[in-house]
Amino acid sequence: MRFIDEARVTLRAGKGGAGCVAFRREKFVPFGGPNGGNGGDGGGIILRASSKLMSLYDFRLKRHYEAENGKPGKGSQMHGRNGADLVLDLPLGTQVFLMREDGGESLLTDLPQDGLAVPVARGGRGGKGNEFFKSATQQAPRFAQPGEEGDFLDVRLELKILADCGLLGLPNAGKSTFIAAVSAARPKIAPYPFTTLEPNLGVMLHDGDPDRRMVIADIPGLIEGAAQGVGLGHRFLRHVERTRFLLHLLSAADLDPDGLDPWEGFDLINEELRLFDESLAERRQIEVINKIDLLEPAALVKLRERARAGERKIFFISALEKTGLEELTAEMWRLQAELDLHTPLERNLRALGGPDREEADGDDSDDDSCADGGNLDQV
Repeated sequence: MRFIDEARVTLRAGKGGAGCVAFRREKFVPFGGPNGGNGGDGGGIILRASSKLMSLYDFRLKRHYEAENGKPGKGSQMHGRNGADLVLDLPLGTQVFLMREDGGESLLTDLPQDGLAVPVARGGRGGKGNEFFKSATQQAPRFAQPGEEGDFLDVRLELKILADCGLLGLPNAGKSTFIAAVSAARPKIAPYPFTTLEPNLGVMLHDGDPDRRMVIADIPGLIEGAAQGVGLGHRFLRHVERTRFLLHLLSAADLDPDGLDPWEGFDLINEELRLFDESLAERRQIEVINKIDLLEPAALVKLRERARAGERKIFFISALEKTGLEELTAEMWRLQAELDLHTPLERNLRALGGPDREEADGDDSDDDSCADGGNLDQV
């Protein structure tokens, strides 16, 4: 299944059922009176976060969702059944934006927690039957209310991956090879230069505690100018926002041990993070030099010495040969434990508002009446 992180869909809540016009007709009951029942309320739409989903692919295939309509009322004071709510499961980290008529958009809700359910569209109210409108001055009303329309929303879904660790690096830094080495993920790996076009997720398990796990997100390679949309640009930088810490990979093949600044690649991506979001540049980060199997022993020694001289904590690994991974993964587990895992992620949980729907007043029945209600003379 393809990884899709953005989709636009329409949501329509159910329409309320129409009220019924009916009169009691029984032998020996000469003045039975009205007994038309009320229509049922339309079903609402609820968005729910699910850890079982990893993509918005299904919402690219189906773009229109409707809840069930309420059933109409019947005679003998039988009220119509309420329409069933429609529950849509979305991947963790999905943000829902309401598209306005002026072309703008506003954040409707955020789904950062598994099982979190947020109602976003409210079903229409069912119409009142003529039994509701009877009074001392109006003993035989021959009208009922139609059902109200449910809410209609045009929304944009945007997925921001939720992960403990986000892998960063220039194209061909070996991120796919690393995530395959430490998890069961099997991303595309090839012996020629290319960049991943879709984020990959891997789960790393702790040897001493099978219930302890770490979710790693392989963010596709970023290049200079990504913060301004160059290359993959904003499309994948947004996924970095939902990670707890970053693991920054740099390929040893791109380093010059005798150069003025061999760590220039780290600084380049960090600057893109800063330009995109100042808080990302301040996020905890582990710096890693990958593909040390391509270096001569003397060059590797020189790089280690320069890192120590600059008081820069850098891990040197070969993800392909699985060299140095034990020390690096230990640092990743340590950092995960050090960070507050219960720090709330930024979210805006706002159910669709609107005026309260008050019960209609029998004395105001002339204002609320509508000839479109059901019309049944029960025999």
